[in-house]
Amino acid sequence: MSARKVLIILSDGDKFPVHMPDGSVSQEDTGVFLTELVKLLGHILDAGYEVVFASPSGKSPSVDPLSESLLVYFGNWWSKRQDQELLKRTETENNIRSPRPFSSITDEELKSYVGVFIPGGHAPISDLGDNPDLGRILLHFHNQYKATAVICHGPYALLSTKYAPNSNGFAYKGYKLTSWSDAEEQLVGKVKGGEIPVKVESALAAEGAEVVSTTGNKLLGSVTVDREVLSASNPTAANTLGSKFVEMLQAS
Repeated sequence: MSARKVLIILSDGDKFPVHMPDGSVSQEDTGVFLTELVKLLGHILDAGYEVVFASPSGKSPSVDPLSESLLVYFGNWWSKRQDQELLKRTETENNIRSPRPFSSITDEELKSYVGVFIPGGHAPISDLGDNPDLGRILLHFHNQYKATAVICHGPYALLSTKYAPNSNGFAYKGYKLTSWSDAEEQLVGKVKGGEIPVKVESALAAEGAEVVSTTGNKLLGSVTVDREVLSASNPTAANTLGSKFVEMLQAS
């Protein structure tokens, strides 16, 4: 019997815009956030699931440079090394360096997947929120009530359901969702010396999501669960999200 499969959605993006006070736009380096990807990946693989990576055009993903900083690991060099080693293993054993283009994943193939995961980093705001093929893919998981995990900027990808063929609009209207908050984004903008125009929390709320944004809980790594969707705001929640995601997969 073949292993049950989980689809992991990646962005092709490697830059995000920061609008500067002088009217210029600075393109900042980004990519997938290492800890958010690898912590969940570890839970998924340890539970015996097969993973398949997919992105808009199949481009090899960039890693957000900030996510490889020891600051993110609170100085824990060993934890960082473990994450990097798992990423290297995935490059050898899985298709992370050659993701499947969204368009290559048929509706029939989607039936073979039991869940979907979308990590963060700023990259998703560049090309996932309005992608019709991603909308089609996510509508499958939504309509079939299959486990869907999103973290940080990953929830922005849920907006793609508005653009799916024959879409009736944003599929997650009324869902309780947690994402990278506007306050956190404003802080990043200040550090960069400008403003980040796309704010995930506001974008989700504008489409009818019930945004769960409690800074204190976020710092503790809280996860919001509503029906088939598990969502979290930042890397502190990655381990908890991975554990709960696997629990939901195993219960399906």
